[in-house]
Amino acid sequence: MIKKIHKKESVPHLIYRLILIFLGAAFAAMSIELFLVPNDIIDGGIIGISLILDHLLEKVPFLNFGTLVVLLNIPFMYYGYKQIGKTFMYSSFFGTVSLAVVERLLHHVEPFTNQPILAAVFGGLLLGVGVGLVIRHGGSLDGTEILGILLTKRLPFSVGEFVMFINIFIFAWAAFVFGAEQAMYSVMTYYITFKTIDTVIQGLDETKAVIIVSDHYEEVSEAILSRLGRGTTKLKGKGGFTDHEKDVIYVVVTRLEVTKLKNIVSDIDPNAFLTIMNTQETRGARFKSAIH
Repeated sequence: MIKKIHKKESVPHLIYRLILIFLGAAFAAMSIELFLVPNDIIDGGIIGISLILDHLLEKVPFLNFGTLVVLLNIPFMYYGYKQIGKTFMYSSFFGTVSLAVVERLLHHVEPFTNQPILAAVFGGLLLGVGVGLVIRHGGSLDGTEILGILLTKRLPFSVGEFVMFINIFIFAWAAFVFGAEQAMYSVMTYYITFKTIDTVIQGLDETKAVIIVSDHYEEVSEAILSRLGRGTTKLKGKGGFTDHEKDVIYVVVTRLEVTKLKNIVSDIDPNAFLTIMNTQETRGARFKSAIH
């Protein structure tokens, strides 16, 4: 039986991580107070629900956006603790409380713009950067994905599908509360936020995984190494029709190197079969050093 070893996080790394989580929460709060709220625009998930409830319950004392977003997230943080661990729960709680505090501090600051289209675009970008920073450093500002992970174990939906269904309901609700136009701006904000979160989490060094099937394996592999500076991995394959064994090349390149890679392969073997796939993340000192 293999004993699990849990490495304790160092204090400097913990401080660094908390600073970035706080910074992400502050960016999200700036987006909400300086762009979205003044223009009746919302985001999806718990943040969107909190914004709608804040508008509907504005005359109820002590029930503001900050309080609502913390209260609504607490059950999801508890389940996050059960499913993911205490580090995630503590990081999420710290990020959510930071969001609530900074949002209150910005409550009386003049908005950056009263143009809904500008608010949707730049508010979405700023919110995406903020939420992405929090997620990248081990926390969360929104519990709907945690709920999705729990429920999709019992329902025939993916997490993405579940979150989409929830957000359709939220934006439909927003259309009744704020009007159809503001709901459409909200959908635009959500899309921009979603794409920005992906960029922040994955980074700008987008990579592609390439599988190459060629009868000239050695020449192609050597050319990729000499002309592109990328090492390759040799895989064993077997043709489905011929049942003959084939050598398959696997290589990871940056998106800027894809065209050069295709030209290299085409020069040596115009009949080579290439499959180019997006990668979620690429780790390894050799790959990173080759980029920089």
